[in-house]
Amino acid sequence: MSRVRAVMTRELGEYFHSPIAYAFLLVFAGAAMFTFFNVGGFFARGIADLRGLFEAAPVLMVLLVPALTMRLWAEEEKQGTIEVLLTLPAREHELVLGKFLASWILLAAGLALTLPLVVTVAWLGDLDPGPVIGGYLAALLLGGAYLAIGQFVSATTENQILAFILALVVCLALYGVGTETFAGLFPDRTAAVLRRLGTGSRFASIARGVVDLADLAYYASLMVFFLVASVFALRAKRMPE
Repeated sequence: MSRVRAVMTRELGEYFHSPIAYAFLLVFAGAAMFTFFNVGGFFARGIADLRGLFEAAPVLMVLLVPALTMRLWAEEEKQGTIEVLLTLPAREHELVLGKFLASWILLAAGLALTLPLVVTVAWLGDLDPGPVIGGYLAALLLGGAYLAIGQFVSATTENQILAFILALVVCLALYGVGTETFAGLFPDRTAAVLRRLGTGSRFASIARGVVDLADLAYYASLMVFFLVASVFALRAKRMPE
C-alpha cells in the first residue's frame, strides 16, 4: 500500500501543480450550483431538497470526468515518462490504483464544494438526510465508475483529446442506455434490462435514499472491470515489441 500511496501522492501533486485541479473544481462547483438553482428550479418548487443537484450530477460527470482522466496515461506516454513509471518497482495494479485514488479524491473534493448547499437548504426547510446521504454516495460511486473507464481509455492512447472523446462516448452510452428516452423504445422486458444496465437509473435509485446491494455491486463491478483492463493495457506496454 505504501507504493499505491506514493503514486497517489505524486498524481495529486501533478494535479495541483497545474491548472487542471483548480479548473475542474471551479467548473464542477459552478455547474452544480447553476443547475441546482436554475435548471433544478429550487425556488420555483419551494421544496427543501437537493433533487436539482443530484438529477444533474450524472450528466455533469459524463462531461467533466473524461476531462479529468484524459491525461492520466496519455500525457505520460506523450511526454515519455511512462517508461520511467513502468521501470519503477511498483506493480501495474499499484500504478493504476494510485492514479485512480488520486482522481477519486479530486472528484470527492469537487462534491465537497457543494456541501454549503446542504447547509443552506437545511436552514431554509426540513431537509430529509436520507436522500442527501444517498445522493452523495451515488455521486461517488458513479464518479468512480466513470474515472475507471476514463483511466482505461487513457491507457490505450497517447492522444489526450482522443482519450477525452472516447471516454465521453463510453460514459454517455452507459448513461443513455438506461434512460426512458432510449429504453422506452423497446418492449417492457427489454426496457427493464436496459434500465438496469444504465448508470443513471441505478444512480437515481441510490439518490432517493434506497441503497440496494445490487446497485452497489453494479458500480463496484464497473470499477473493478475497467481498473483491471487498465492493468492489462499497461502490461501490454511493458512487453517487449
